[in-house]
Amino acid sequence: MTEQDKEIKLVVVGSIGLDTIETPAERREDVLGGSVSYACAAASFFTTAGMVGVVGDDFPAAHRRVYERFGIDLAGLQQVPGRTFRWSGVYETDMNTRRTLSTELNVFADFSPDLPAHYRGSPFYFLANISPELQLHVLAQASNPLFVAADTMDLWIETARTPLLELIAKVNMLTLNDSEARQLTGEQNLVRAAERLLELGPDYIAVKKGEHGCILFSAAGICVIPAFPLAAFSDPTGAGDTFAGGFMGCLAREGAVRDASVRRALAYGSVVASFGVQAFGLDRLLALEPDEIEQRLDAFRRMTSIA
Repeated sequence: MTEQDKEIKLVVVGSIGLDTIETPAERREDVLGGSVSYACAAASFFTTAGMVGVVGDDFPAAHRRVYERFGIDLAGLQQVPGRTFRWSGVYETDMNTRRTLSTELNVFADFSPDLPAHYRGSPFYFLANISPELQLHVLAQASNPLFVAADTMDLWIETARTPLLELIAKVNMLTLNDSEARQLTGEQNLVRAAERLLELGPDYIAVKKGEHGCILFSAAGICVIPAFPLAAFSDPTGAGDTFAGGFMGCLAREGAVRDASVRRALAYGSVVASFGVQAFGLDRLLALEPDEIEQRLDAFRRMTSIA
């Protein structure tokens, strides 16, 4: 089968990085990270995912082999001369507070996401946290997407509001945290902020609440998806992108977008993210088995049932 014959159900566009992470228990360098890495790894348990990102000529071959172990399509992975994007951060004792020590964009500074031909007809897209101009550039290359989710952040709200509003009008789901929802709308009440965001065009607004999960807003109402409670975890880096990847992968597996399928996919996203934080980088996901996901989902259902 040639690359052009492959059916890629989900395309993920965003960053790929080498992270230096320090927690109260351990410090590691050159951990494989970036939104694309976490989201594609999580999605791979449910569907065929293709990544679109850029790395430098210093990107370790071992990390590429990690992608291959997950079965991720790498036709959209660009490798160019220079150094790969790097991030360094420290987590405080509670593991909720994180200090960024350094950010080196390197080759990511000139990233221009171009979709391979066999990605352009894919039905599902996750546009991870990159500039809205680049997210719009990707959307212009997609022929007829069924469902597009886009992530954003406070930087783009402050510096690229006009293209961000254009993007929001074109996607099916916007994901952002509660402070960003308030910043974008000027509404302090989160329900009113979500109502304002829905008026901009998306079918769904997913407000991320970190260790407390997320709240889904749509015309059908409000759905609260908690984070799966853990007694201990090792590394929260990439948890939001793991959540998004699990969600998008599950939705792509179902192939239909209904309110029930969106809610179910969010539950899967929460469960997969709970595995991801139990080890550094992608280590836990590499060892994860599908049966473990289903077992934890059953436990999640029991925890959230009020019947």
